[in-house]
Amino acid sequence: MNCAVLRAAPVREFIRAAGETAARMIARVAGAALAIAFFVPQPAQAADVPKRGGILEFASTVEPGNYDCHGNTSFAFLHPVAPHYSTLLKFDAANYPQIVGDLAVSWEVSADRQTYTFKLRPNVLFHDGTRLTSADIKASYQRIIHPPQGVTSSRQVDFGAIAAIDTPDPLTVVFRLQWPDAAMLENFASPWNCIYSAVKLAEDPQFPKTHVLGTGPFVFVEHKKGERWQARRWEKYFQPGKPYLDGYEAQFMVPAGVMKALESGRIMAEFRGVTPSQRDQLAEIAGDRIATTESAWLSNLLVVFNTQKKPFDDARVRRALSLAIDRWGAAERLQGTTFLKYVGGLMRPGANLAMSEAELTALPGFSRDIVSARAKAKQLLADAGVDKLSLTVLVRDIPVPHYAGAGLLVESWKELGITVAQDRRNIWDWQKIVDARDFDIALDFSGDFYDDPTFQLTKYVSHDLSPVNFSGSTDRFLDAMFVAQAMTTDPRQRAKMVRDFERHALNEAYTVPLLWWNRIVAHSSKLMGWNITPSHFIGQDLADVWIAGDTATMSAHDHVSR
Repeated sequence: MNCAVLRAAPVREFIRAAGETAARMIARVAGAALAIAFFVPQPAQAADVPKRGGILEFASTVEPGNYDCHGNTSFAFLHPVAPHYSTLLKFDAANYPQIVGDLAVSWEVSADRQTYTFKLRPNVLFHDGTRLTSADIKASYQRIIHPPQGVTSSRQVDFGAIAAIDTPDPLTVVFRLQWPDAAMLENFASPWNCIYSAVKLAEDPQFPKTHVLGTGPFVFVEHKKGERWQARRWEKYFQPGKPYLDGYEAQFMVPAGVMKALESGRIMAEFRGVTPSQRDQLAEIAGDRIATTESAWLSNLLVVFNTQKKPFDDARVRRALSLAIDRWGAAERLQGTTFLKYVGGLMRPGANLAMSEAELTALPGFSRDIVSARAKAKQLLADAGVDKLSLTVLVRDIPVPHYAGAGLLVESWKELGITVAQDRRNIWDWQKIVDARDFDIALDFSGDFYDDPTFQLTKYVSHDLSPVNFSGSTDRFLDAMFVAQAMTTDPRQRAKMVRDFERHALNEAYTVPLLWWNRIVAHSSKLMGWNITPSHFIGQDLADVWIAGDTATMSAHDHVSR
């Protein structure tokens, strides 16, 4: 998700107030049928029978700041932590975007799409040996929808439609919605919706922030800060015979260290991604010891203007700065050395509901004629009375692709005579600064687990409803459109609403997309059962992963100390 979130209670209040507006929009909207273009290449899997044993060592370039799924948004959290937890449903990475049961063995959706009934597996145990029931599901979702004081819930809006959660028996949970939600089933498959123990939450709502207790395939062993995260197989996991691995170890290292570790065989994978040049380097040095797979990536860089600070409170200034960015030229230039590859609007290029190139190039900042665009930008700045502008871009201290994105902004705005400095911060300090809105312009990113506007658009909804709208903007037209598209289940109506949302958002330019990414994952050719998808958030529970060859028979001690 988006890292995207809206506050549930204010959302409900807004929806009631804007209900008539949304209804009028739905009634008058018409559009063409959608052309669905969604293809994800899948790697061929070895025909070998999965083997048990071995410790999977992989790298992460950042480590978790705390252990709470419900409040986190980064791959740095999910890659080490996801294997400890289960969710109601999950995406089948081998057949993405197909949804399968995780804790739920079956489910039913009512004809009006306002009641979701889940039947739970009867044999699920938490890692402390206690049995999971529907009470744990209810308590976990109530924590997401109505977070207690001091608890951060990064996805309240995703479940703003839920009016009640019933537990008629220990193995049945029923979600009752106030209105249909087009993305609800996918929401139940979100990797962020970890299920916690109701008993532990009752004792301390903050328990998950400092403790790891789930029902997933692996049991937490140790987090040694600055070094590693270790886990071992949960022998009482509810899927017989799984997981195949004895355990795993996430090693925290800088990006340069990842390449060296892959080349030497010290690690078997880094699941976020490598650049094309790094892929080629690995092929030259490691040969067929390393396999690579590739997919379009459901992530992009975003340029966030602090609309509560002059001169970025003026739409002409924001639009001018967006106009000056040579997105098409940069995509051509940077795609060989970074993740950055595609020019697109608010929806992933090539995905369902994405703008066509013809539609996109008609909007500010996306013309292929950069000379004309920059001339317009200079005129807009003059009209706004802005001269000799100096500004600072707040950047995450993650070299690929954030440094390249920041460099593009510096280069583009220099053409307008603007002086640009960079302030590089680690992701936790970056977050504190944007939350406090103590910046000029921030280079943000958006990453999700599924292509859907209800996930992708929340960074553009008014800041009083969406804590991840770091621009601080308020735009009730966008809010109403967001609600309307989420409520309608007619694909033609929804497509028209999303398009209207995009046009308005890109013209106002509170936050604008920079470039979308391409994903290449490099891993040991002995690593089996893992599949690439457009999201680096899903498929990371490692339940199906195994190691081919002699490595699968190695003990944890032998593997770590080799």
